[in-house]
Amino acid sequence: MRVCVFSHSYVVAANHAKLERLARMPGVELSLICPRRIRREFGVYPVQRTHHSDYQIVPLRAIYASHNYRFLYLGAARALRRLAPDLLHIEEEPWSLAAWQAVRYTRRQRARIGALTPALSQRERGLKVVVFTWQNLRQRHGFPHGRLERAVLAAADAAIAGNADAAEILREKGFARPVHVLPQFGVDESVYVKRDERALRQELGLRGFVVGFAGRLVHEKGVTLLAEAVSHLAGDWSLLVAGGGPLRQELARRFAQPPLAGRAVLLDTLPHAEMPRYLNCMDALVLPSRGATHWKEQFGHVLIEAMACEVPVIGSTCGEIPHVIADAGLTFPEGDAASLTDALRRLMASPEMRSDLAARGRQRVLNCYTDARIAQATFDIWREVLSR
Repeated sequence: MRVCVFSHSYVVAANHAKLERLARMPGVELSLICPRRIRREFGVYPVQRTHHSDYQIVPLRAIYASHNYRFLYLGAARALRRLAPDLLHIEEEPWSLAAWQAVRYTRRQRARIGALTPALSQRERGLKVVVFTWQNLRQRHGFPHGRLERAVLAAADAAIAGNADAAEILREKGFARPVHVLPQFGVDESVYVKRDERALRQELGLRGFVVGFAGRLVHEKGVTLLAEAVSHLAGDWSLLVAGGGPLRQELARRFAQPPLAGRAVLLDTLPHAEMPRYLNCMDALVLPSRGATHWKEQFGHVLIEAMACEVPVIGSTCGEIPHVIADAGLTFPEGDAASLTDALRRLMASPEMRSDLAARGRQRVLNCYTDARIAQATFDIWREVLSR
């Protein structure tokens, strides 16, 4: 099977682990179309990988590259004609211009085949389409995005939803073909593993029970609520926060004042390769996300990274977090600092609970969230679509 993955997410080299495994699946000839560069709030990011021995990478110029949903590829149709895939795997939101570009090519290709074999139905004509979505909020998309979404979903033979709410929303929109709940990325269980990082803890000035957070420093991620919750802990503890965003200066000021002064450490966003080291400095990782009108937690990838490292996790009830954690960690009502403090106290007081949750978390990742598991499930979806 010739499969082309169509996504801006693979500008980042660390995200290619799934593709590497998919390219080694039996009978798969894989290619990737991604932007040459994308622009985000912290700068311009060029594609980090332009070649791989197991699959072809086609970086294309993109216009409006600062917006996930409004950018357009230059030369996408020409690239797709050259690659001639049997299946197009679109990891762009269905209402995005890039997803519409991909299915526009698909519709033309199906029309050409239909002209030669008019007895075939639309869905029997050549190129198959699998589309991915994270969207877990019920939103109306204004013109032209609502119309683009309808066109993309009409062309799709199957959909992958990154979370349970996204799958439900697809059904509400009338999508009648198969929907699979599967995150976009997993973790490498040989990299995210328990290790001794006492030297790094000492270097960072961490002591006692270390509570950790890694992510964007924005209101929705709940990092200020975490700072409030740990302020009510007794005994010997530290707080380690890593990330970048608009709340950074506010947090720096807060961390310089009692009771956080001397206990809280604020780091910049960590490189992917360094994440396992810093996660292993923590005795608990907290993801205290809280929903807003425009957002709720779609997955919480840092949870499975910590769980793979056998770090107990605590998450709010926001979005997909309880489904990711299941029985392998603790949850608390989103926005409830007192309940988070109570959960932290329980973990601090019970080494047995920490050990049990560490083992449960690691096993849950091995069962559900490794790169290999995600790749195999994706491959199975491709085979199902192509066999129908």
